[in-house]
Amino acid sequence: MMDLGVPYSQIGLAAEQTLYMVFVSLAIGTAIAMVLAVLLVLTASGGILPHRTSFVALNTGINIIRSVPFIILMVFILPLTKLLVGTRVGTTAALVPLVVFIVPYLTRLFENSLLEVNKGIIEAAQAMGASYYEIVRYFLLPEAKGSLILSVTTGTIGLLGATAMAGAIGAGGVGDLALTYGYERLNFPLMLFTVIVLIVFVQIIQSIGNHFAAKSRGH
Repeated sequence: MMDLGVPYSQIGLAAEQTLYMVFVSLAIGTAIAMVLAVLLVLTASGGILPHRTSFVALNTGINIIRSVPFIILMVFILPLTKLLVGTRVGTTAALVPLVVFIVPYLTRLFENSLLEVNKGIIEAAQAMGASYYEIVRYFLLPEAKGSLILSVTTGTIGLLGATAMAGAIGAGGVGDLALTYGYERLNFPLMLFTVIVLIVFVQIIQSIGNHFAAKSRGH
């Protein structure tokens, strides 16, 4: 096997750390972002449950968090990270800033997906006497399903890039391996290998997302 300057076990560990950070923070972030996106769509001025105060508060909060670059956000919320997971460093500690990073990002993507739904469908649901919950559960979300899947796919790839910066708090991962052992030690073969690994990750994620989005729209 090709000598990359580090044990293959370390590369395997870095891949596991990346997958752990991406998918745990994605699962938590998706759940929170979906709720916030639905609230934004419902409480908007043209929504079915308009409420200006709630909409402005949510909209402003999301914009504020999105304005902060991830590396600064990660350091800024270290006290919150310590409070929630008991430590400021490590792979698990990185989950907190990754969730805070991905929630507003996904919320905007989900909001756009939900706004694409034909208003005629919502009006028809209201005409049938559907409750707010039924409109969201049986009309809004199913109609936006394909676009929502693509939004999650985009968010996953964004998270993958963010995990490289999580190395600043000792989170590890493939990106951190490339920077620490590849760039700083001028180890080009390792840099090339990690870039290929990240490209493969992105291709797999995008292909899976495209497949399920197309399947959803086909139905």
